[in-house]
Amino acid sequence: MLSQKTKYALRALAYLASLKDPSTASIAEVAVGAKAPRKFLEAILLELKLSGFVESRRGRFGGYALAKSPESISFAAVIRAVEGPLALAPCASVTAYKQCADCFPVEVCPIRAALLAGRDAIAEVLENWTLATALEQRDVLEDCAPAPIPS
Repeated sequence: MLSQKTKYALRALAYLASLKDPSTASIAEVAVGAKAPRKFLEAILLELKLSGFVESRRGRFGGYALAKSPESISFAAVIRAVEGPLALAPCASVTAYKQCADCFPVEVCPIRAALLAGRDAIAEVLENWTLATALEQRDVLEDCAPAPIPS
């Protein structure tokens, strides 16, 4: 399950990706756009900056902006940067493999095949789902939304 921190990170990045031109947004604007507490978001944006997803600018017109195009930022990359590997167990991880300390050897483990299949399925979706994809989905959902009922 995704942590709240990761959800805030993804929402903040999606908000920055939704800005019409490559402009910056203040921490207050990102907090509102991501529906995230400002104090918590400050730490998250710093982590995203250190991971190369956002850049910050100082000064009157400063703030945060994406450091890469929305098409090049996958959900998998963000999740790995914030939470770590996508796999449910270390023995199923591609990026941080290690044998589980309290388990069978990997060659005879009765659950590893399922964990590997699950990790591969999740990675397939999240590697190909970018911030641009998320914005496209949002636009499709908005176009399909029922009209508000008049009062």
